[in-house]
Amino acid sequence: MQQEKLRDSRQVFLEGMKDGIPIGLGYFAVSFSLGILAKNVGLSPFQAALMSLLNNASAGEYMGLTMMAAGASYMEMTLATLITNARYLLMSCAMSQRMDPEGPFYHRLFMAFDITDELFGITIARPGYLCPRYMYGAMVVSIPCWALGTALGTLAGSLLPLRLVSAFSVALYGMFIAIFIPPARKEKVIAGLVALSFAASFALSRLPVVSDLSDGTRTIILTVAISAGAAALFPRKEDTP
Repeated sequence: MQQEKLRDSRQVFLEGMKDGIPIGLGYFAVSFSLGILAKNVGLSPFQAALMSLLNNASAGEYMGLTMMAAGASYMEMTLATLITNARYLLMSCAMSQRMDPEGPFYHRLFMAFDITDELFGITIARPGYLCPRYMYGAMVVSIPCWALGTALGTLAGSLLPLRLVSAFSVALYGMFIAIFIPPARKEKVIAGLVALSFAASFALSRLPVVSDLSDGTRTIILTVAISAGAAALFPRKEDTP
C-alpha cells in the first residue's frame, strides 16, 4: 500500500514537471528581457539570478528594478511591489479553499512561495483537492528557467535588439490560452466569464480615473467583482472540492 502511494506521488510529480515545461520556456523568454533591465540597473548575473530565485514575479521584479533605477527608497519599493503583486493574495485564498484540510501545513507554505498566474492556472484546473506534489513538479522546472533566463539576459546586456527580446513574451500569451481554453470548452459559464473578463479589462483600461490605476490594482478589482458575481449567480455545491 505504501509503495502504491509512493508510486502515485511520483507520477503526480512527473505530471507537474511535464506541464511545467512550456511554462518554464515562457518564463525563460520573458526573464531574458528582465535580465537586460537588471544589467542596466547595475546588477551582476549572480545578483539578478538570485533575485529571480527568491522572487518569481515578473511585474514585481520589473517594478522593483525600475524603482531602483529611479533611486527610490526601500519603503517605496516595498509598497509598490506589494500593490503590483497583490493579486497573488487572491490566488492564495482560492488555492487554500481547494487544499485538503487534513494535509500538513508546511505544504501551504511551500506552495505559497511560487504562486504565479501560470502555476496557479494549471494547478487550480485539476479536479479534486490540490496535490502539492503536482505544483512542486511544475516549480522544479519553472523556477530554474526563470532564474537562468534572468542571468543570461544580464550577461547579454543590450546585444540583442529590444524588439526581438519583447517578441519572446508571445509564448507566455499562448500559455495563458492553453490554461483557460479546456475548462471554458467544458462549461459555458466559464467561457462567458472569460469573455466578460476580457471585455471588462479592456473597458477599465480606457475609462477615465480607473485607467490611471496600476495593472495589478485593476486586476484585483475585476477579480473580486467578477468572481463574487459568479459565486452569487452560479454557486457550486459545497461538497465539490
